[in-house]
Amino acid sequence: MTIRQIAINVPDRVLLAEKTDEASFAREVLMLAAVKLYELGRLSSGRAAELAGMVRVEFLLNLGRYRVFPLDAELRDLEKPRG
Repeated sequence: MTIRQIAINVPDRVLLAEKTDEASFAREVLMLAAVKLYELGRLSSGRAAELAGMVRVEFLLNLGRYRVFPLDAELRDLEKPRG
């Protein structure tokens, strides 16, 4: 598996406002990105979990923290008309 590194610029004031360090903030940003991409249906739960750096079950269990229903994407697939 190839991993690419993407750098983002974060003003010191943001870290101060969040009362966090760079590593913790980076983990939270990855989790937020994974959750949002999953919520939008752009990533599967497995790929979103991979982005967040955790196993799928752990990712799904953490979705409640972000008020995202864990199986929303799967339910949307079931609701699609079959034709």
